[in-house]
Amino acid sequence: MASVISNYIDELSSTQLYTAIVGATVTLCVVLLGPAAGGNENLPNNMLGTTTNNNDNNKKNAQQKQQPKWYLFKYINVGVFCMFVSSVAIFLWDASTYIHNGDRMTQFLVGWSLCLCYFFGFFGVFFIHQDLLMNHNYNQQGDASDITENKNEMVPKTKEVKSVSPPPKAKVVHEPAACAPVCSDPASFISSSSSNNKNVISKDTDITGMTNDEIAQLVLDLQVKDHELEKRLDPFRAVTVRRLIAQHKLQSVHSSSSSAFLEDLPEGPSLDYSKVFGTNCEMVVGYVPLPVGMVGPLTLNGESVYFPMATTEGCLVASTQRGAKAISQGTLGAQALIVKDGITRAPCVRMASAMEAAQLKLWCQEAANLQVLKEAFESTTSFGKLLECHATVAGKNVYLRLVCFSGDAMGMNMVSKGSLKVIETLQNIFPNLELVALSGNMCTDKKAAATNWLHGRGKSVVVEAVIPKDVVKKTLKTTVPALVSTNQNKNLIGSAMAGAMGGFNAHASNIVTAIFLATGQDPAQNVESANCITLMEQVEETGDLWISCTMPSIEVGTVGGGTTLPAQAACLEILGCKGGSRENPGKNAQKLALVVAAATMAGELSLMSALAANTL
Repeated sequence: MASVISNYIDELSSTQLYTAIVGATVTLCVVLLGPAAGGNENLPNNMLGTTTNNNDNNKKNAQQKQQPKWYLFKYINVGVFCMFVSSVAIFLWDASTYIHNGDRMTQFLVGWSLCLCYFFGFFGVFFIHQDLLMNHNYNQQGDASDITENKNEMVPKTKEVKSVSPPPKAKVVHEPAACAPVCSDPASFISSSSSNNKNVISKDTDITGMTNDEIAQLVLDLQVKDHELEKRLDPFRAVTVRRLIAQHKLQSVHSSSSSAFLEDLPEGPSLDYSKVFGTNCEMVVGYVPLPVGMVGPLTLNGESVYFPMATTEGCLVASTQRGAKAISQGTLGAQALIVKDGITRAPCVRMASAMEAAQLKLWCQEAANLQVLKEAFESTTSFGKLLECHATVAGKNVYLRLVCFSGDAMGMNMVSKGSLKVIETLQNIFPNLELVALSGNMCTDKKAAATNWLHGRGKSVVVEAVIPKDVVKKTLKTTVPALVSTNQNKNLIGSAMAGAMGGFNAHASNIVTAIFLATGQDPAQNVESANCITLMEQVEETGDLWISCTMPSIEVGTVGGGTTLPAQAACLEILGCKGGSRENPGKNAQKLALVVAAATMAGELSLMSALAANTL
């Protein structure tokens, strides 16, 4: 049989022989790949996260069925490799004889060619399969932007992937919240038909016998209201169900099938003290648990966001949810921009005389000298950039307010270290310069100060929205003229009469502090971070409500400090800004600042509506 095959092979030309070898190799690879070789059509479509175990199992089973028969490749690889090595060893054992024997040499060459073609074919198939998987993953990331509404469920469309390079993350917009719980409603605005959903399950229906997944699906289908879970179940089980609901929504917003968004946000008491030691607290005796609520969706810059609030003040989360709903019912939702980004430190130095102090101020105002300080400052940090240096003279004292871009860190440690290097550089130029204090209180940190209000500190954010007048009436239970009048007399005139410094708002500190506690920020910095002026006007053409909040000194970071604790990191994960951004340093911290400002506006809108309707 072997001689017949050898004679047949000898009769073939070189082209025919290698064509047969390549064809046999490709055919073998296609057979071994099975259904996975068919392309992308059999790969799973991009879907929203589910809350049921059955759906998860189905997805896993489907993926398993679509895998190539790699185990066959494994066995064949071993066999072919052994055959190749054995043939080489046999040839080398008596090479001189085989070289002069044409038939035997042909057999060796044919065998080695087959082995080499197989190896090339195997690696080619492997790379093609990897490319298919890569395209599929990018498909999943990009498809979330095309969403249609089908029976109150968000269903993504699919797009053809034209390039293997990952597209920018798509923005996902959810419908405004179906219900917005508030602590009281004016009777004059309560409608007899408050719910238009005919599928709502009666409050008298017992749902305790259902599984948690089934109850969560009822809430997602708007058949049960989210804020009624505690009454219809029990407080502990309500939290478990609500986490399933939140997980589903966050998977949609972040276009991810990950189930780890709330994994590190504990339901029960737990704290890893090893993560606290040397970082967050000394002489630890325990910890104080705070309830965390999640507000959303809030449409911000064209995408839906959900944000956590840690608070013990009843009605705060519910009120903010109502404001978020009203904003999202507008045409554009909230629009926000960061107009300045720079943390500050202001060392106090003392000169030998007031004239020397004045000379130091004039020296700092020259652009070339700023470059000298900039090089000294930036030699101490990888991300920090010295942007400005403002010198203020008081007799012999000079207060050098250094403004630094700090990436995704809040930046106090970074700017303090850099400031010391700046002082060392100045002492080489001005020998009489003496450092009095690294912080001279013109920074200004954790104190109300006009310098923060006027010049900003951290992230300076402006946010606005237009609320249709019908939404003001139906959702906020008041009228546009009443809101505008109340805001003018309370937030503007009333605050001016009180001599307020940056406090031209209703309760900005409430929302700022709640988000700070949830996301691991320094809660003491709510003093300057809550600087806010809330303005409202009635749009002349439509009669709608225009609202804006200007917040010049939001001090936040997504790396370092309390953001390293698991629960706080989980809350940052909810926002999609956990840790530092490698591609664009500072992007995550800026996103957090935008969310803080938009959430503050939602809280302002709801509380002012309650005051305007006299229902507080």
